[in-house]
Amino acid sequence: MNQKFEDFFSDDTDKRITQTGGADLSHDDENSGGSDDSGNNDVSGDAQVSSSGQSSLNNDIAEERDDFDEDDAFENSLFVAQPPKPPKSRKDMRRKRSRVKQRRLISIILAISIVIVIAVAAIFVTLKVRNLAPQIENSREYAADYPGPGRVVVDFTVNDGDSADTVAAGLVKAGIIKSKAAFTQAVAATGAQSTIYPGTFTLKLRMKAADVLTILTDQSKAGGFLEVKAGDKASDTFKKASNMSGLPLKDFTALINDKGAGILPAEANGSFEGWLEPGSYNVKDAGSAKTIVSDLVNRRISHLDELGVPTGSKREDVLKIASIAEAEVNQEQYYGKVSRVIDNRLAQDMPLGMDSTIAYGEGVSASELTTKMLEDASNLYNSRIHKGLPPTPISIPGDNAIKAALNPESGNWIYFVTVNLDTGETKFTNDAAQFQQYVNEYKDWEEKNG
Repeated sequence: MNQKFEDFFSDDTDKRITQTGGADLSHDDENSGGSDDSGNNDVSGDAQVSSSGQSSLNNDIAEERDDFDEDDAFENSLFVAQPPKPPKSRKDMRRKRSRVKQRRLISIILAISIVIVIAVAAIFVTLKVRNLAPQIENSREYAADYPGPGRVVVDFTVNDGDSADTVAAGLVKAGIIKSKAAFTQAVAATGAQSTIYPGTFTLKLRMKAADVLTILTDQSKAGGFLEVKAGDKASDTFKKASNMSGLPLKDFTALINDKGAGILPAEANGSFEGWLEPGSYNVKDAGSAKTIVSDLVNRRISHLDELGVPTGSKREDVLKIASIAEAEVNQEQYYGKVSRVIDNRLAQDMPLGMDSTIAYGEGVSASELTTKMLEDASNLYNSRIHKGLPPTPISIPGDNAIKAALNPESGNWIYFVTVNLDTGETKFTNDAAQFQQYVNEYKDWEEKNG
């Protein structure tokens, strides 16, 4: 480093001498021809100048040497990049330190935030996996299924109102299927929840769940359960009760012939029609026809009480009107209007003129009525001839029809015609001419639709 310095300043010194002392000597040479005094004075001045210049030169050289040493030290430093220049003032230094602190603080906060996010995510994933693990294992276990077709015949009973989950649990307990999940998955795949019928079914042990479901959704395979529906007739219900219970039909017929003695209320006038409650009944182990029928009638009475139907003869009339309204139209929205038509006709002492009552008395459907039947006065249910309500209800009316009979819609209608049997559209009027137009409209529809 010293050699480099000497070389550097050797050239620089010559330059400085040339620029300072050289100028003075040149000045002396130019004035050497003058007087001695003047010359001496010049020489002295030159000497002084030279001495002063030399001193200044030495100071400059020292400063340059210090700067060079600093530069040389920087060149030999381990740092590659040149450090930033120092701030120009204390204020700048404070600002710089503040910015550095802010950057460090932001970096620390970001780092901590990242660590927290990662930790939370790790905890969440861990807990999720732990929670799912048992479910995965359970689903594998519960979804197990037998290959079928099964062995050893057994009876299995589905009670009215049982859910798919309840049925599945019973099937597993009985050894018929291997897991609840296999059955509930089969139900979900077919949407069969609402079509699992109550009753006693003949199944086998170790059956495939889907095969079991196929049987439980086939009403013809259900044994022991009697299904009573709104609109059914008492005679048809008794036939089904005999089939489901295995009891002789003659036992039920005997109850009818005996006019329900000891079973029916007085207002029923010895007829079961309308006095049997819709629903599902386990009749497999009933023991007798009277037990079954008594259950149906007692439930009917209790339900009529719940609906607020007046007792006595008024209750029988409500059942009659409700059964006619339900038979005359196939849309519940019209039950209230039909009930009003019946009330209006009764109030005006007009025959009801309902084909549904005539068909009931003849034992046929309304579409099977003939002109002769319509004119048959021996049929006490012929409401074209006989005024007033029929002797009994003509079916087992449901709740909506009963409610409509209790509270019919307001109106002055005395005629109605269902003009479209497909849609059930029914039109009402109090004008005979308008009624005839509706009849013609129905005939046009009938011609087009056969």
